[in-house]
Parts: sequence; C-alpha cells; structure tokens
Amino acid sequence: MRSIVGRSRVGHSKVGRSKVGTYSLTAAAVMIVAATVVATTSSSPDPTALEPQTTLGAQVGARGAALPAWYGAAPYLTDPDNPPDLTAIMAATGQKTFTLPFVLAATSGGCTPTWNGDRPIVDGAVRRLVDTVRGAGGDVVVSFGGFGGAKLGQSCPTPQATADAYQQVVDAYQVRAVDFDLEAPGYESSSALANEVGAAQLLRQRNPGLYVSITTAGTTAGTGGFGQQILNLAKSMGFVPDNFTIMAFDNGFTGDRAQIAALETFHGILMTTFDWDSATAYAHEGVLGMNGRTDAGEVFTQADFRSVLTYALRNRLGRFTFWAVDRDRPCDPLQPGPGCSDVPQSPWEFTGFTARFGNQDAAAVLPGAQPARPPAPARPPATTRTTPPRPNPGGSARAGCSALPWNATNPYVGGTVVAYNGHAWTAKWWNQGEVPGANPDNVWVDNGPCAGSGRPVATCTAAAWDPNGTYVRGDTVTHAGRTWTAKWWTRGDEPGANQQGAWADDGPCTAR
Repeated sequence: MRSIVGRSRVGHSKVGRSKVGTYSLTAAAVMIVAATVVATTSSSPDPTALEPQTTLGAQVGARGAALPAWYGAAPYLTDPDNPPDLTAIMAATGQKTFTLPFVLAATSGGCTPTWNGDRPIVDGAVRRLVDTVRGAGGDVVVSFGGFGGAKLGQSCPTPQATADAYQQVVDAYQVRAVDFDLEAPGYESSSALANEVGAAQLLRQRNPGLYVSITTAGTTAGTGGFGQQILNLAKSMGFVPDNFTIMAFDNGFTGDRAQIAALETFHGILMTTFDWDSATAYAHEGVLGMNGRTDAGEVFTQADFRSVLTYALRNRLGRFTFWAVDRDRPCDPLQPGPGCSDVPQSPWEFTGFTARFGNQDAAAVLPGAQPARPPAPARPPATTRTTPPRPNPGGSARAGCSALPWNATNPYVGGTVVAYNGHAWTAKWWNQGEVPGANPDNVWVDNGPCAGSGRPVATCTAAAWDPNGTYVRGDTVTHAGRTWTAKWWTRGDEPGANQQGAWADDGPCTAR
C-alpha cells in the first residue's frame, strides 16, 4: 500500500538522519531570488469564493479568518489510504485540523507536484480525506517537502515556477494553510533552498490570508547551520511566515527539559536574526514533537507533551504539533508495528494536547463557542479496560472516602471517582494533572464530603517556593504549610493559587 510519507521512512520515523550542517547562499543568489519575488505578480481565483460547506472556513468566515492556532495545532497524518477514523478523533478530543504530507516533485522528473513523488495531486483518497475532515467542521494543512524524495525546489528552475507548482495544490483542494518542511538532504544547492523560501513568499502574496509555516530540524542548540540559513534567507527577502518551527526530536533530545531548553535558545536566535522583541519572537516560534518512542530511541510521554504544551501556551507560541496522529494509540503486544506510540496510553491522548492548543482562543472568535476541554481520548475496547465507576446519583455525599486518593500523575477517564481533600470527586471526561476543585476546566464533579482522604500529614522537607524561581516537572516545594510538586515547566505560578494548575498538592506538612 502506497503512503504519502515515502518508502524511505522505515517504522515511525519522520526526520530520520536529518542533516543540520552549514550551507551558504551566495549574495548573488539572494539578490536574484529577492528580485524575482518582488517583481512577480500572479492572478489566482478569488480566495474568498469558497463553497458554503460546514467547514472551519465556513464557520469563521472567508479564507484568512480561521483561527491561526487551529492550523498551528494540526498533527501530521502519514497514510491517506489507511487513516484512523478522523471524525472519531475529532469528536473525542476536539481536534480541528490535520496535516497531510508530503508534496514532492515527480520521481520521473520535471516541475510537477505529486503526492510522495508518484501519485497525482488530484487523488481520490486524499480528496475523500479532506472532504471527511471538512464535513466534520475541521480543515487540513498541506505539507511540502519532508525528509527524502525529490523536492520541487530542486526540480523547478525559479521561485516563481516552484510557487506555480504549489499553487496547483492550493487550487485543487482550496487549501487555507501550508507547511514548508525544509529538511536536508535535498537542499545542498543554495538555489533549491532559495526556490522554496521564495515560493513560500509568493504563495502568501497570491493567496491573501494563507497560513504559512516553515519547519526545519531542531537541535539542542535551537537549530543548526541549515536552519539558520533558512532564517537568514527569509530575512533577506523581507518575508515573515506565520511561524518557524523546529523538530524537537531525533537529535539528542532527552525529554521535555531538553525540548524546552532548545525552544528557549531558538527563541533567542529568532530575536537576534530578525531584531524582534521577546513576544514577537515567541509568536513566530513553533515546535514539532514526536509522540512515544522515536527511531533514535528517545521517548516522549504524555507528561513531556503536557510540559511543553504549558510552555507553548504560557509564551503564546505560534505552533504546537507532532508526528503523527496515526501513532497516537497503544501498541498491540502481539503485533507491534509502526502505527503506535510504543508507550502506555489510551487512544488519542497526544492529539488531546494539540486540540487544547488549537482551541485556546476559540471562545474569543466563534460566537457561542466554549473553551476547549482538556485531552479526551477515546476509550479502548472493553476487553482491555474495565468499566470505571460511575458518579453517585445526584452527587450525594459518600459516608467514607473508599475511592483511591487522587494522583497528579495518573490519567482518569470520565466516570472515575477519586478522593481528595476530604471530598469524593467524579471525572467528567479524560484528564490528567487537573486538581479536583482547583482547575480552570472544571473537569471534576464534587460528590460532597467524605470521611478521610488517605493523605497523611507529612514533614515540610522541601525548599520553600520561590516566586522568582523556575521549576520543571517533578520539582517539589513547600508553600502555605503544604508540599507541592510541579506538573510541568512553571515560573511565577503560586502553588494553590494559579489558574494553570501547574502544581500538584501533595497535602499538608508541618515544620520540623
């Protein structure tokens, strides 16, 4: 079965052996490209003339009015011939968008766009997939390039010709958002890279409101010479896409701490390169992660995703996404394969995090829209999980706290009952790390007081919370006579008195 991803990608790898070495563009190449982009004009169909379907575009008006965060939160899909049930994922998590990779040049040669190098752009499987997502109220992002294969920037002679090829995709599917996944190998030629960045600028000019992201390799130092080359080229053209995104995996990353450190370094690179202030740099920064175990042996858990998501929301990053939604499900121990995460999980847990990022400002834009719910993955088959306890009828108080104490690291599905701070609580939907009675999403129903909470008083042995300190997941502090554990990266969030719910309450403690 053919895949959009490309046959060179074994298992569940996206990036593989990405090169991050230094490439140089000559001054002449930059001048030629910049002159071509400025001088080029092109007519295209009226971008607002969209069919009145029940799509993301129809919900919020003409093209360009859709929420940028929805497009910035679109996880990648790997195979349109055998995708998971996207409508079920959307219903379970609130996810609105998905990214379809990859548009490449035809393997037979020439400046012709194809899926994966060997499938025509007007493809029945892709059309059905796009129609399905839009019919459910969502939309798609189309990604150009990727790891391996012949790039259009290599095969097309100029930025204008490259943009003409990509425009065929935009027109065929009425695309409102595109991603330029610029990875080595493929751009050792300075003109090939200039063609791609120039085409990105031309597409934006031809299609007002088109969402454009540029994705490249990330390193523990933010990005390498290749990524810096892309930034320099965009600056020389006077082109600013919606975001520059780094792939924070497969290059020596060890969990959320390394990813956040790299994002902070990349933030500084953006500020220096474009002379931006801090807020502007964050707004044009994105992160692409990988759920579960990568081909390089790195492991990124739900806790890692939550920590990076908190960082992205707090700093208002422009993009938070991952590779890939196909892998967002548990592996079958009897038939392991590439279509799973290889970490313990319920289906679609990682997609729940992108849904939360994508819906962060929906209530401010869509009339009558509600704030996004936290991740709410579909339940696995009953054969693999017992039915959770149901709420008490009418929410009446329990005589005793017979349920297990709430644990900040445990995931809970809707209907699960826990004991916390002398009350019994029932989960409304899937959640993790949401403190009963003290979370902005109100995911717990208070069933009333009960006797005992299973939380003994301990000694305050942790250091006092410092309002100027920076904490990462797992750090423990003492504050207001209680012990608290950081659930993700946090700074300036007072334990027990912040809307982010960044601290897990470990219960009361007494001074020595």
